[in-house]
Amino acid sequence: MGRARPVTADSGLVIVDKPGGMTSHDVVARIRRLAGTRKVGHAGTLDPMATGVLVVGVEKATRLLGYLALTEKQYAATIRLGQVTDSDDADGQVTATAPAGGVTTEALAAAVAGQTGDIQQVPPGISAIKVGGKRAYKLTRDGAAPQLAPRSVTVRELTVQAVRPAGDLLDVDVTVTCSSGTYIRAIARDIGAELHTGGHLTALRRTRVGPYDIAAAVTLDQLAASFAVTPLPVAAAAAFPRRDLTADEAAKVAHGVKLPAAGTGATPVAAFGPDGTLIALLADEAGRARSLAVFVP
Repeated sequence: MGRARPVTADSGLVIVDKPGGMTSHDVVARIRRLAGTRKVGHAGTLDPMATGVLVVGVEKATRLLGYLALTEKQYAATIRLGQVTDSDDADGQVTATAPAGGVTTEALAAAVAGQTGDIQQVPPGISAIKVGGKRAYKLTRDGAAPQLAPRSVTVRELTVQAVRPAGDLLDVDVTVTCSSGTYIRAIARDIGAELHTGGHLTALRRTRVGPYDIAAAVTLDQLAASFAVTPLPVAAAAAFPRRDLTADEAAKVAHGVKLPAAGTGATPVAAFGPDGTLIALLADEAGRARSLAVFVP
């Protein structure tokens, strides 16, 4: 007789409150041990310095992650004016200084306004972006820093919450609501450049990713004490518009048959069977509903 197959972890999402000092991959590795499965991934990398919402998928929920990563994000951050670092955050080495004590409220407001809306942003040199098949941070650390092209990002809201002078330095607490792919480190860098003082990020906390708020996040210690996931159907219903299928439609989708379009456009929708089972993510294309990911056997 063959060995019994091990019981696999439940499929679902875990909203982790990532601690500082850990990479997103470190968190995934910890969740793999806690869940007892290798099939774990995350959406939207957080830098080691950053804390807050990290969306982790377990088992079948990993198929949702590529679509969750396209959603809006929200952060609380502190920008330090008066210092430039090689990484644009506090994990890097200070490479230049300039007094920031004389920055006026009006000048700061103008610099902040310049980083708001639809902007062209050059990613930090120390980032995971690939250039010629190699990560930008590896090239930079090898002394061959790449020239990264600007990217279109949207900063829907950038609000100054507090300004705290510290001698020649100026700490500016901000909240940011932005599109995926926006680097808050780059916002700090570019505000500092506009003010001719230099700037970098000293604190970053992600407070929301799409519908997933910090209030729903759990720490790794809490997960170690009691591991649980947000079930796959609940997670999908919270993240995507819903389409309810008949039993016949659900069977067709499960077997790869395209359904007539439902008029929802290219935005993914979560398609559910009559019993509430998540069948697939669908998107309209050329008059048909195409499966982006199927979750039933």
